[in-house]
Amino acid sequence: MVRCNVGSTVKRRVLLVEDEAIIRLIGSDALEDAGYEVLDAASADEALRILETIDDVAIVFTDIRMPGSMDGLELARLVHERWPDIRLLITSGDTWPPRALIPDEGRFIAKPYELGQLRCEVSRLLD
Repeated sequence: MVRCNVGSTVKRRVLLVEDEAIIRLIGSDALEDAGYEVLDAASADEALRILETIDDVAIVFTDIRMPGSMDGLELARLVHERWPDIRLLITSGDTWPPRALIPDEGRFIAKPYELGQLRCEVSRLLD
């Protein structure tokens, strides 16, 4: 089991971008249980629509392979360009991007990940 100190008691927003509904639900529940407010999207296009209307998202946690006009790496690059204060967490079960493809100080966790690992990575990005 992964253990870490989950950040401050200030509620922070995480935008979880995942096309698999059950994975999206499990991830959302785990992050909400850790004290984060979670918004979710089934595609990068939907995530961009959310980001254009909500201005206090702290982290975008995105899968790489998704349907729509762009994948998660393209979404991460666009988020970094348009909203440079948003931290990035990337995941995939079949694609392991080189560090150079993850913008800024973003991080990568491979699927399947433990829920504790997810909570720790989000906490580390907010520290």
